Amino acid sequence: QVQLVESGGGLVQAGGSLRLSCAASGSILSINFMDWHRQAPGKQREWVARITSGGMTNYADSVKGRFTISRDNAKNTVYLQMNSLKPEDTAVYYCKTYSSPWGQGTQVTVSS
Repeated sequence: QVQLVESGGGLVQAGGSLRLSCAASGSILSINFMDWHRQAPGKQREWVARITSGGMTNYADSVKGRFTISRDNAKNTVYLQMNSLKPEDTAVYYCKTYSSPWGQGTQVTVSS
């Protein structure tokens, strides 16, 4: 089972940027897709972005144009670049693939 560790969260003001990292326990070359999800207090977890092994990307409408998902296969790491952050982006962010458990996530807090 692939294990993933999220990092890079923090506290930023609205309009700021953060880059989240998702480090895998092994090679990600054989993994068909990697997703980012987020969950705010009192809210359901929502899907945010996906990148496939072929480099295809998809985004939730709420983040399209502001967030960019990417991968570095040599580092076994997936990234989420978040720009123009809004208070409603505040949540715990998780990375996930079909064979991974849910990890601890990384907290992103955006102040107004």
